[in-house]
Amino acid sequence: MPKKTRKISDKWRMKDWYTLYGPSYFGGSELGLAPTADPQGLIGRVVEKTLYEITGDFSQQHIKLYFQVTDLKGDKAETIFKGHKYSEDYLRSLVRRGSTRIDGIFDVSTKDGYKLRVSVVAFSISRVKAAQTSAIRAVMKKILVEKAGTLDFDQFIQEVILGKIASDIYNEAKKTLPIRHIGIRKSKLIATPKPLLKKEAS
Repeated sequence: MPKKTRKISDKWRMKDWYTLYGPSYFGGSELGLAPTADPQGLIGRVVEKTLYEITGDFSQQHIKLYFQVTDLKGDKAETIFKGHKYSEDYLRSLVRRGSTRIDGIFDVSTKDGYKLRVSVVAFSISRVKAAQTSAIRAVMKKILVEKAGTLDFDQFIQEVILGKIASDIYNEAKKTLPIRHIGIRKSKLIATPKPLLKKEAS
């Protein structure tokens, strides 16, 4: 048994430790530590955090954020935002009997050439007709496309995560029918204007 413990300890001592940092549009906050025996193998790794862990606002604990390591500088690992989603528990809590859930999934491109897949969810106060559902989806798409086209990636992500775009969609959608909740439940970065990961040439 002592030999096994020593072997595990030796394995940990052989690893290098890197501090992970969020991108500047998330305040460059520390995301945690990551051990690795192969530093280049750390590039591309995806880290999950909640928005609450970054902002300290407990009301934001249901928003899961994903960051991907893109570059190493000394013992620091830089990341980029890769996406987010509502927790399943929170999404279930929004369901009410007698209301209609309206989902929209759209691909949008930011002003600086980043492409994202964005999923919006709306819950009406009462049952709605198919034509009203289509009208709400049209509002979702219109505002998302317009916003993405006028904002850089970091600005767009801030407005997605902090609820500004959802608020804009809500204010427009409520002209069509009474809405109880609208939120961007999920986003995913699917393309960038330049190579993302900075691996050393072999």
